[in-house]
Amino acid sequence: MSYLTDTIVKKRKMAENKRLALSNAQLKWENGFRGLLKAMAMVLVLIVIGVFITLVIESWASIKALGVGYLWGKVWDPVSNVYGAYPFLVGTLLTSFIALLISIPFSYAIAIYLGEYNPKGWLSDLLKNTVELIAAVPSVIYGFWALSVLVPMIRSLEIKWQIAPYGVGILTSSLILAVMVIPYGASLGITLIRMTPSQLKEGAYALGATRFEVIRKVVTPYTRSGLFAGVLLSLGRALGETMAVTMVIGNTSALAHTFKDMLFGPGNTMASVIANEFTEADHTEYLSALIELGLVLFCVTVIINIIGKRIITRFSNN
Repeated sequence: MSYLTDTIVKKRKMAENKRLALSNAQLKWENGFRGLLKAMAMVLVLIVIGVFITLVIESWASIKALGVGYLWGKVWDPVSNVYGAYPFLVGTLLTSFIALLISIPFSYAIAIYLGEYNPKGWLSDLLKNTVELIAAVPSVIYGFWALSVLVPMIRSLEIKWQIAPYGVGILTSSLILAVMVIPYGASLGITLIRMTPSQLKEGAYALGATRFEVIRKVVTPYTRSGLFAGVLLSLGRALGETMAVTMVIGNTSALAHTFKDMLFGPGNTMASVIANEFTEADHTEYLSALIELGLVLFCVTVIINIIGKRIITRFSNN
C-alpha cells in the first residue's frame, strides 16, 4: 500500500514539474513575442523621427537663411534666389480639401450601399472589387486619363462660363484626387458598417424604425469615429499625392488674386513643385528650399493627423 502511494505521489510530482516547465516555456515565448512586437513598433517610431531629423538637417541652410518668412513668402524665383512656400501651401490645402469634399458623399454612399443595402451577391462583389481596383491603379494612369478626358471637359466648361480656358488647374487636380481617394473612405466604411451588431439594428426594426432611420440613428452613431478615420486616411492620401496632380495642376508658382481665378487657374502643390524642380536644383540654397518644402508638407500632415485623432477621440467618448 505504501509502495502504491509513493508511486502515485511521484507521478503527481512529475506531472506538476512538467506543467511548470511548459508554463515557463510558454511564458518565455510570450515575453519574447511581446518584446518583438514592441521592438518593431519602436522601429517605426524611430523611422518617423529619423525622417523628420533628416529633413531638418538637409533644409537647415534654407531655414537659417529665410527663417519663418519662408512660409509667408509669395514669390518663388530660384533665378533671383527668392523662395516663398505660401503659394504651394495654399495649393496643397486647397486641392486636398476640395477633393475631400467631393469624395465624401461618394465614399459614404458606397459604404452604406455595400455595407447595409446590398452586402452580398454578384453586384456587391463587383462593386467592391471595382472600388479596390481604383485604389490599386497607379497615379500616373490617372494623370494620363485626366489629361485626355478631364482637361478637355473642364476647358469646355470654362469657355462656356467665359473663364480663361486653361483646362488644367486646381479644380482639375481636385477632381482627379477625389476619384483617387474615394476607395480609402469607402473600404473602411464598408467594413465598419458590416461590423455593426445585428442586435442593435434588429432592436430598432422591432421598434418600427425604417431602414433609413436605422442607418441614421443606429449605424452612423456606432461607426462615426471609424468613418471619420476613413476621411482622415483619404485626406492624408490627397495631401501626399504627386504624379497625377503634377500632370494636371498647371505647375505655376504665381498666386491668383481671387478665389475664382485660383480655383479655375493653374497652381502648384508642395509635392508637385518638388517633383518638378528637384533635379534642377543647381545650388545649395535652392536644394535646401525644396527639402524645406518637404519638411513643411511633413509637418502639415502630422498636424492634420493630430487634429483628426483628437476629433476621433471626442466622437468615441460621446
